[in-house]
Amino acid sequence: GEKVPIYTFPREDVALVSGPAAPSESQARGFADPDLDGYITIPWDSIDHWFEEDEEVFVHPRDPFVRVDALHSSRHVRVERDGHLLAESDSAILVFETGLPTRYYLPERDVDSSLLADSDLQTGCPYKGFASYRDVLLNGRRHRGLFWSYQTPFREVTAVKGYLAPYNERVDLIVDGHQQERPAGPLGPPAEPSAPAA
Repeated sequence: GEKVPIYTFPREDVALVSGPAAPSESQARGFADPDLDGYITIPWDSIDHWFEEDEEVFVHPRDPFVRVDALHSSRHVRVERDGHLLAESDSAILVFETGLPTRYYLPERDVDSSLLADSDLQTGCPYKGFASYRDVLLNGRRHRGLFWSYQTPFREVTAVKGYLAPYNERVDLIVDGHQQERPAGPLGPPAEPSAPAA
């Protein structure tokens, strides 16, 4: 699976309490790495809330080597699928995140709302927040999760609130007249069904 950061704690600083929902001694794991001798980790989902200082952390610990920048751009961005124009904007916000393709967030007014349908898909990111998705309906076919948005984004990307980002890997993205190569990668919503949705 995807490698994500973890928290480690000096074993003597961790008090594992008993109770049906509490992490147990068997869940706390040590490490074979000699640099981490005496440290343990606790499974993320065995704790109700995690905090760095006074701020809650979601999904997994944040990586100090990951940077996320949301920058306003006047680049001309077109989004197409199977030759159909889905969106066009000169007011995108570009989100640059370490290790990921540039994401183009477009004002909702610049996306053809007549092609959008609600989706119950949601995902979480420790840097941006919790995303909700929109499906695209074209010629009787439902393309699941082609756009996502953050209604309550975290502080690093507050500018993208209410903007819609196309899933680069499954659309044609034309930026300043140049078609972008579709990135390959495991991130994003599940693969589309091969059969048209009813």
